[in-house]
Amino acid sequence: MDANRRQFLQSTAAAAFAPQLLRSANDRINLGFIGMGKMGRDNLRFALRNPDANVVAFCDVFERNLKFAADATHGKARAVRDFREILADKSIDAVCIATPDHWHAYMTVEACKAGKDVFVEKPLAVTMEECGKMLQAARKYNRVVQAGTMQRSARHFQKAVELVRNGDLGQVTFARTWYCSHSSREGIGNPPDSEIPAGLDWDLWLGPAPMRPFNANRFGVDPRDGYYSRFRYFWDYAGGMMTDWGVHLIDIVQWAFDEALPKSAAASGSKFFVQDNRDTPDTLQVTYEYPGFVAVFENRESNSQSMFSHDYGILFHGSEATLFVDRGGLRLIPENGARVTAWEMRSVNYGNAEHWSNFLDCVRTRKRPVSDIETCQRSTAACLLGNIALRSRCRVDFDAKTWTVAQPEAKKYFSREARSPWKLTV
Repeated sequence: MDANRRQFLQSTAAAAFAPQLLRSANDRINLGFIGMGKMGRDNLRFALRNPDANVVAFCDVFERNLKFAADATHGKARAVRDFREILADKSIDAVCIATPDHWHAYMTVEACKAGKDVFVEKPLAVTMEECGKMLQAARKYNRVVQAGTMQRSARHFQKAVELVRNGDLGQVTFARTWYCSHSSREGIGNPPDSEIPAGLDWDLWLGPAPMRPFNANRFGVDPRDGYYSRFRYFWDYAGGMMTDWGVHLIDIVQWAFDEALPKSAAASGSKFFVQDNRDTPDTLQVTYEYPGFVAVFENRESNSQSMFSHDYGILFHGSEATLFVDRGGLRLIPENGARVTAWEMRSVNYGNAEHWSNFLDCVRTRKRPVSDIETCQRSTAACLLGNIALRSRCRVDFDAKTWTVAQPEAKKYFSREARSPWKLTV
């Protein structure tokens, strides 16, 4: 976003909305949780450990997930099936949105309009237009919106960013990010469309996405994979590994370069290996050109070997040294004759607890959180551009000031038609 637009949104919010009254130091923040699948339960667990959090309600369209949440809260929080009940509850100060990606934008905007602060999972949205409207709503209604890119709250990721920014690596002109795995050729399989499971409101689960027959892979009900969210493999609801893991990795790269945005994206990939019913590719490489450096995202599911024997990570290649970082820590590898020395920093802390503490503190103080919606908007946008380049089969040239691309064939992927009545209105 350009400076003029940012200033306009901030000044509009300041003029239209008085600051929220601060609670007393002994008051707890009333929370409502929307989406109680795997990520929703993870977030609930971290919130329950925080003395500032008071979980009063949770919501899901599937009875099984409601039972999980009820057990976790020992029956002390209210269970509802429609998220609009959460948003209408004036006693709730903030909400956690951990639904499938295609719901993030609508729920976040409506929560802001309802005067609630928001913790929303990554990626921020499924289209560039939705990203823009979410940021607009957060600023217009003067809400604290924290994104689930929790690596920003981990000390060793903060140190990695510091090393790049301070020039300890020399001039960095190339960054590599990757996520790889070794799947079976069957992948997630090919279940036929079937009857809707008992206890599931399929129509509400689909929401703004197109109406489709129920399919177990679109929803993700196989208990053998820990109820892993298979919706991420379908364009209707998500963006594959590019937006699932890519947003975590690209987020750190852009943070290290002062929240840079790419000037262009070019992508190659397809379903070369797996033989399941997913839409998204099993093999992908996206190359981004930024001002002053190039970054790459790689994903493959037929082979798990990678640099440093890690199935995901980030490499910053500088003229003095290379820096490797993942959730386990960081490692500095000097170039021959460089002025820096090799060293490592280990960590088992992904930053989740600190991320929730930061969010709750910002709800009180009205400060911008460490993963403010604008930073995740930029990280999500880079990933969406990668998918747009892939799906349009063209190199995409991006203008961050106007939030547009030059290629006409890519523009149709910037927005989507929401199914009634879920039109996104700020």
